[in-house]
Amino acid sequence: MEDSYLIPANANRGKLLFGYFRNIDLIIFGSGFIVSFLLLMFMDLSSALMAVISLLPVGVTGFLVFPIPHYHNVLVLLQEIFNFFNNRRRFIWKGWCYKDGESNNE
Repeated sequence: MEDSYLIPANANRGKLLFGYFRNIDLIIFGSGFIVSFLLLMFMDLSSALMAVISLLPVGVTGFLVFPIPHYHNVLVLLQEIFNFFNNRRRFIWKGWCYKDGESNNE
């Protein structure tokens, strides 16, 4: 095994903050936290509905940056789903068995 090596599966985790988060993930979560904190400070929390509404931004952003298996986090999964349905290409097959749409009646 000269000049060959294996890269461990978690090699990219060293590039992430706290081993899980990209910079944009922490910015998204931080902005949701700040908005929720401001809403908690300035809203009248006499009803449970107002408390839920004020905690909604931190809940949504926390859900988006939550790590999931096989993808980095929920935000990356949603981006992949969006790209799959909106950036589809149409490939036309012109291989050795293609007969320009003619049926093979022989």
